[in-house]
Amino acid sequence: MSAHGDHDLGHTVAGWTGTGIATVGCTGMGVAFAAHSTAGLLLGGAVVALAALITWCLHLAGWGKPTGPRPAGQQHWRVRDTTARRGHPDCLGCRLAGRNPAEVPAVAVEPTLAGQTT
Repeated sequence: MSAHGDHDLGHTVAGWTGTGIATVGCTGMGVAFAAHSTAGLLLGGAVVALAALITWCLHLAGWGKPTGPRPAGQQHWRVRDTTARRGHPDCLGCRLAGRNPAEVPAVAVEPTLAGQTT
């Protein structure tokens, strides 16, 4: 049990990476603002925009999470989301990438033992 109870707060590789990069960008913008540097403000803003892009790409690669809570076994932050390729229902990021789970049928894969032929 985590410090937050049984809540799935979205701790994912995509979330942590995006937050870290955006924090660097916001810190840079704060320093640039105090130093009256327009170039620094623009650079910091570019880093924040890059953080959003990287987070989105990681989400689409399966390192994010769908909307809502995940099953307890998938709540660890390093668990990869295998359903991301089809897209998540009600997910703006997946819709922007052209992924609509209603249009792509789920592929059933039967597990086989090593060395067994079907």
